[in-house]
Amino acid sequence: MIERLIALLALSLIVGIPFGIVFALTSHILLYFIFMYPLFMSGLWMGGGLIFWFQHERGASYKPDPPPQLEGMPLVSILIPCFNEELNVEQTLLAALAQQYPHIEVIAINDGSSDNTAKLLDQLSQEHEKLRVIHLATNQGKAMALRMGAVTANGDYLVCIDGDALLDPEGVNYLVAPMLAHPEVGAVTGNPRIRTRSTLIGRIQVGEFSSIIGLIKRTQRVYGKVFTISGVIASFRRQALEEVDYWSLDMITEDIDVTWKLQLADWEVFYEPRALCWVLMPETLKGLFKQRLRWAQGGAETFLKYIAQVVRWENRSLWPLIVEYLLSTLWSFALGVAVLVWLTGQLLPLPAAMQIEGLFPPSFTGMVLAGMCLLQFTVSTLIDRRYETDLHRSMFWIIWYPFAYWLINFSTTLWSFPVVMLRLRRQRARWSSPDRGIKELS
Repeated sequence: MIERLIALLALSLIVGIPFGIVFALTSHILLYFIFMYPLFMSGLWMGGGLIFWFQHERGASYKPDPPPQLEGMPLVSILIPCFNEELNVEQTLLAALAQQYPHIEVIAINDGSSDNTAKLLDQLSQEHEKLRVIHLATNQGKAMALRMGAVTANGDYLVCIDGDALLDPEGVNYLVAPMLAHPEVGAVTGNPRIRTRSTLIGRIQVGEFSSIIGLIKRTQRVYGKVFTISGVIASFRRQALEEVDYWSLDMITEDIDVTWKLQLADWEVFYEPRALCWVLMPETLKGLFKQRLRWAQGGAETFLKYIAQVVRWENRSLWPLIVEYLLSTLWSFALGVAVLVWLTGQLLPLPAAMQIEGLFPPSFTGMVLAGMCLLQFTVSTLIDRRYETDLHRSMFWIIWYPFAYWLINFSTTLWSFPVVMLRLRRQRARWSSPDRGIKELS
């Protein structure tokens, strides 16, 4: 009940503040916030990314370094939940089995697939002694599949990847080493790289994962907490998962939820950019919107679920994440209000202070945003060039990125946030086959 009241209060403030700005002050204040917030965040991400690079990556940026050795040679269990993955799962399993670190077991969990995934998994398990297969009779959702894999795993360290992801041969070393070196680290999130690049949407995401998502995770690690691990590539300490009761079954994004559960239980979440995983992403507008809508809904669900705990003084280290999330949500609603006021002004006379003549930024502001955008892409390319040598080729397409990224964030937040805030109860989260892209990078 307390969580619901806090969430409703937050929703009313987020929706009400932009309207209050328009009616109590002027539309200019609203527009300055809309245009300056991305500028501020870009500067913050670049600064945080450079600090992280200086502290953790600088020494190995110009020549490859050997992967860290895992002292004591602990058994590492690689969990791969699969649902209708007959086209991708063999390649995924072979990449997982080809790890440089030898002491592994691979567990594939068939979550009630309706295609030939089950038959293919059984065939592969006969050919590879390190591979085990678990079959669930019906689709129970990714969180349940991961739970089943975790409780049957023999290792104390669990590496989790998706059924269409290719884990780099050195992935296990980089994902487990921070947990061996630091007892307080409960999870490590890796660095997903895009394989599908046959459309403009696919190429834009190459730049997004480098210039935005990578910089965001680096920045969040600098100030201590991570909003979410990458569900497609992450590792966990079994002890930490047991303490927080594993993944929640009723959250649409189990990765965001488990990240917050771990950090609220005083476990650290580390970001390791050298832990690479090659992933398939949507290459159609419909598929991309569906994916980002799920991400937005998952963030809102997590906010609603944990806000009452986060606001406590003992959890103040998580306050920067909440402030960042609320400002981002406020920006989306502010843009929505600006659009509404502009449309109203086209039909009805409005007071001069409320009038919005256009939604495009003034020439000077637009030039500043464009310059900051190019600077951000340059910084991210310099930081990430060791992980992808031809990254600069995709930067040509990134000129469309600011429009696409912020527009998608705006629309998915407006759609998902009120729905989640006002929902009476959550249900079991089950998955469906997402958009896998059109043509992957060879």
